[in-house]
Amino acid sequence: MRAAAISSPGLDKMPGMFLSAHPKELRGTDHSLLDNKAQKRRPKTFGMDVKAYLRSMIPHLESGMKPSKSKDILSADEVMQWSQSLEKLLANQTGQDVFGNFLKSEFSEENIEFWLACEDYKKTESDLLHRKAEQIYKAFVQSDAAKQINIDFHTREATARKIKAATPTCFDEAQKTIYTLMEKDSYPRFLKSNIYLNLLNDLQANSLK
Repeated sequence: MRAAAISSPGLDKMPGMFLSAHPKELRGTDHSLLDNKAQKRRPKTFGMDVKAYLRSMIPHLESGMKPSKSKDILSADEVMQWSQSLEKLLANQTGQDVFGNFLKSEFSEENIEFWLACEDYKKTESDLLHRKAEQIYKAFVQSDAAKQINIDFHTREATARKIKAATPTCFDEAQKTIYTLMEKDSYPRFLKSNIYLNLLNDLQANSLK
C-alpha cells in the first residue's frame, strides 16, 4: 500500500462521487480502472478547504439554514456514527465518499474501490459473473494490476483459480483481507484526520444556528 502525508487540512478536489471507476462501470469497458501507474503516483496537493466540498454536498451549510430532516441531508449525528465502526461508515454513501477521499490523500484509494467493486459483483447476474470477475481481477488483483491491492500471495493465487469458475463469492477472501486492512490501518487515522473532524465540526456548528 502506498501512503503519503496530507499537506493541508483540505483536499485539492473532492467531487461528490470520488471514485474514478464506479463499480457499475465494470459492466462495460475497464480502461478507466487500468490507469497508468505513473499517473497514480503523481504528486498531489490539497489546498481546498473542506467547507467548499461540504457546500457542494450539503446545501444547508452554504445557506446557513438549520439541517433539514430530509434523508438526503447529512447530519452531525450520522457523521458521529461513522466513528462507531468501519461497517457503519461504509454503509453510508456519503461516508464512502469522504473515506474514499481520505484514502486518496494517502494514495490507497484502490482498497475502497476494490471493496465496493466486490459489493457490486455479489449482485451481478449469473451470466455476467465471469466477465466481471475477470475485469475486477485484472484491475485490482493480478500482480501487475494498475490498482493492485495489498494481499498475500496465497490469497492472490486462490482468487485467480476461483475466477475461472466464477461465483458470487470468488472474491470474498480478498475482500475480507482488504476490509481488515482498512479497519486496522486507515480507519483509525481517518477518525483523527482533518477531513473527518472538520466535517463533523462544521455540521455540529451549523446545527446550533
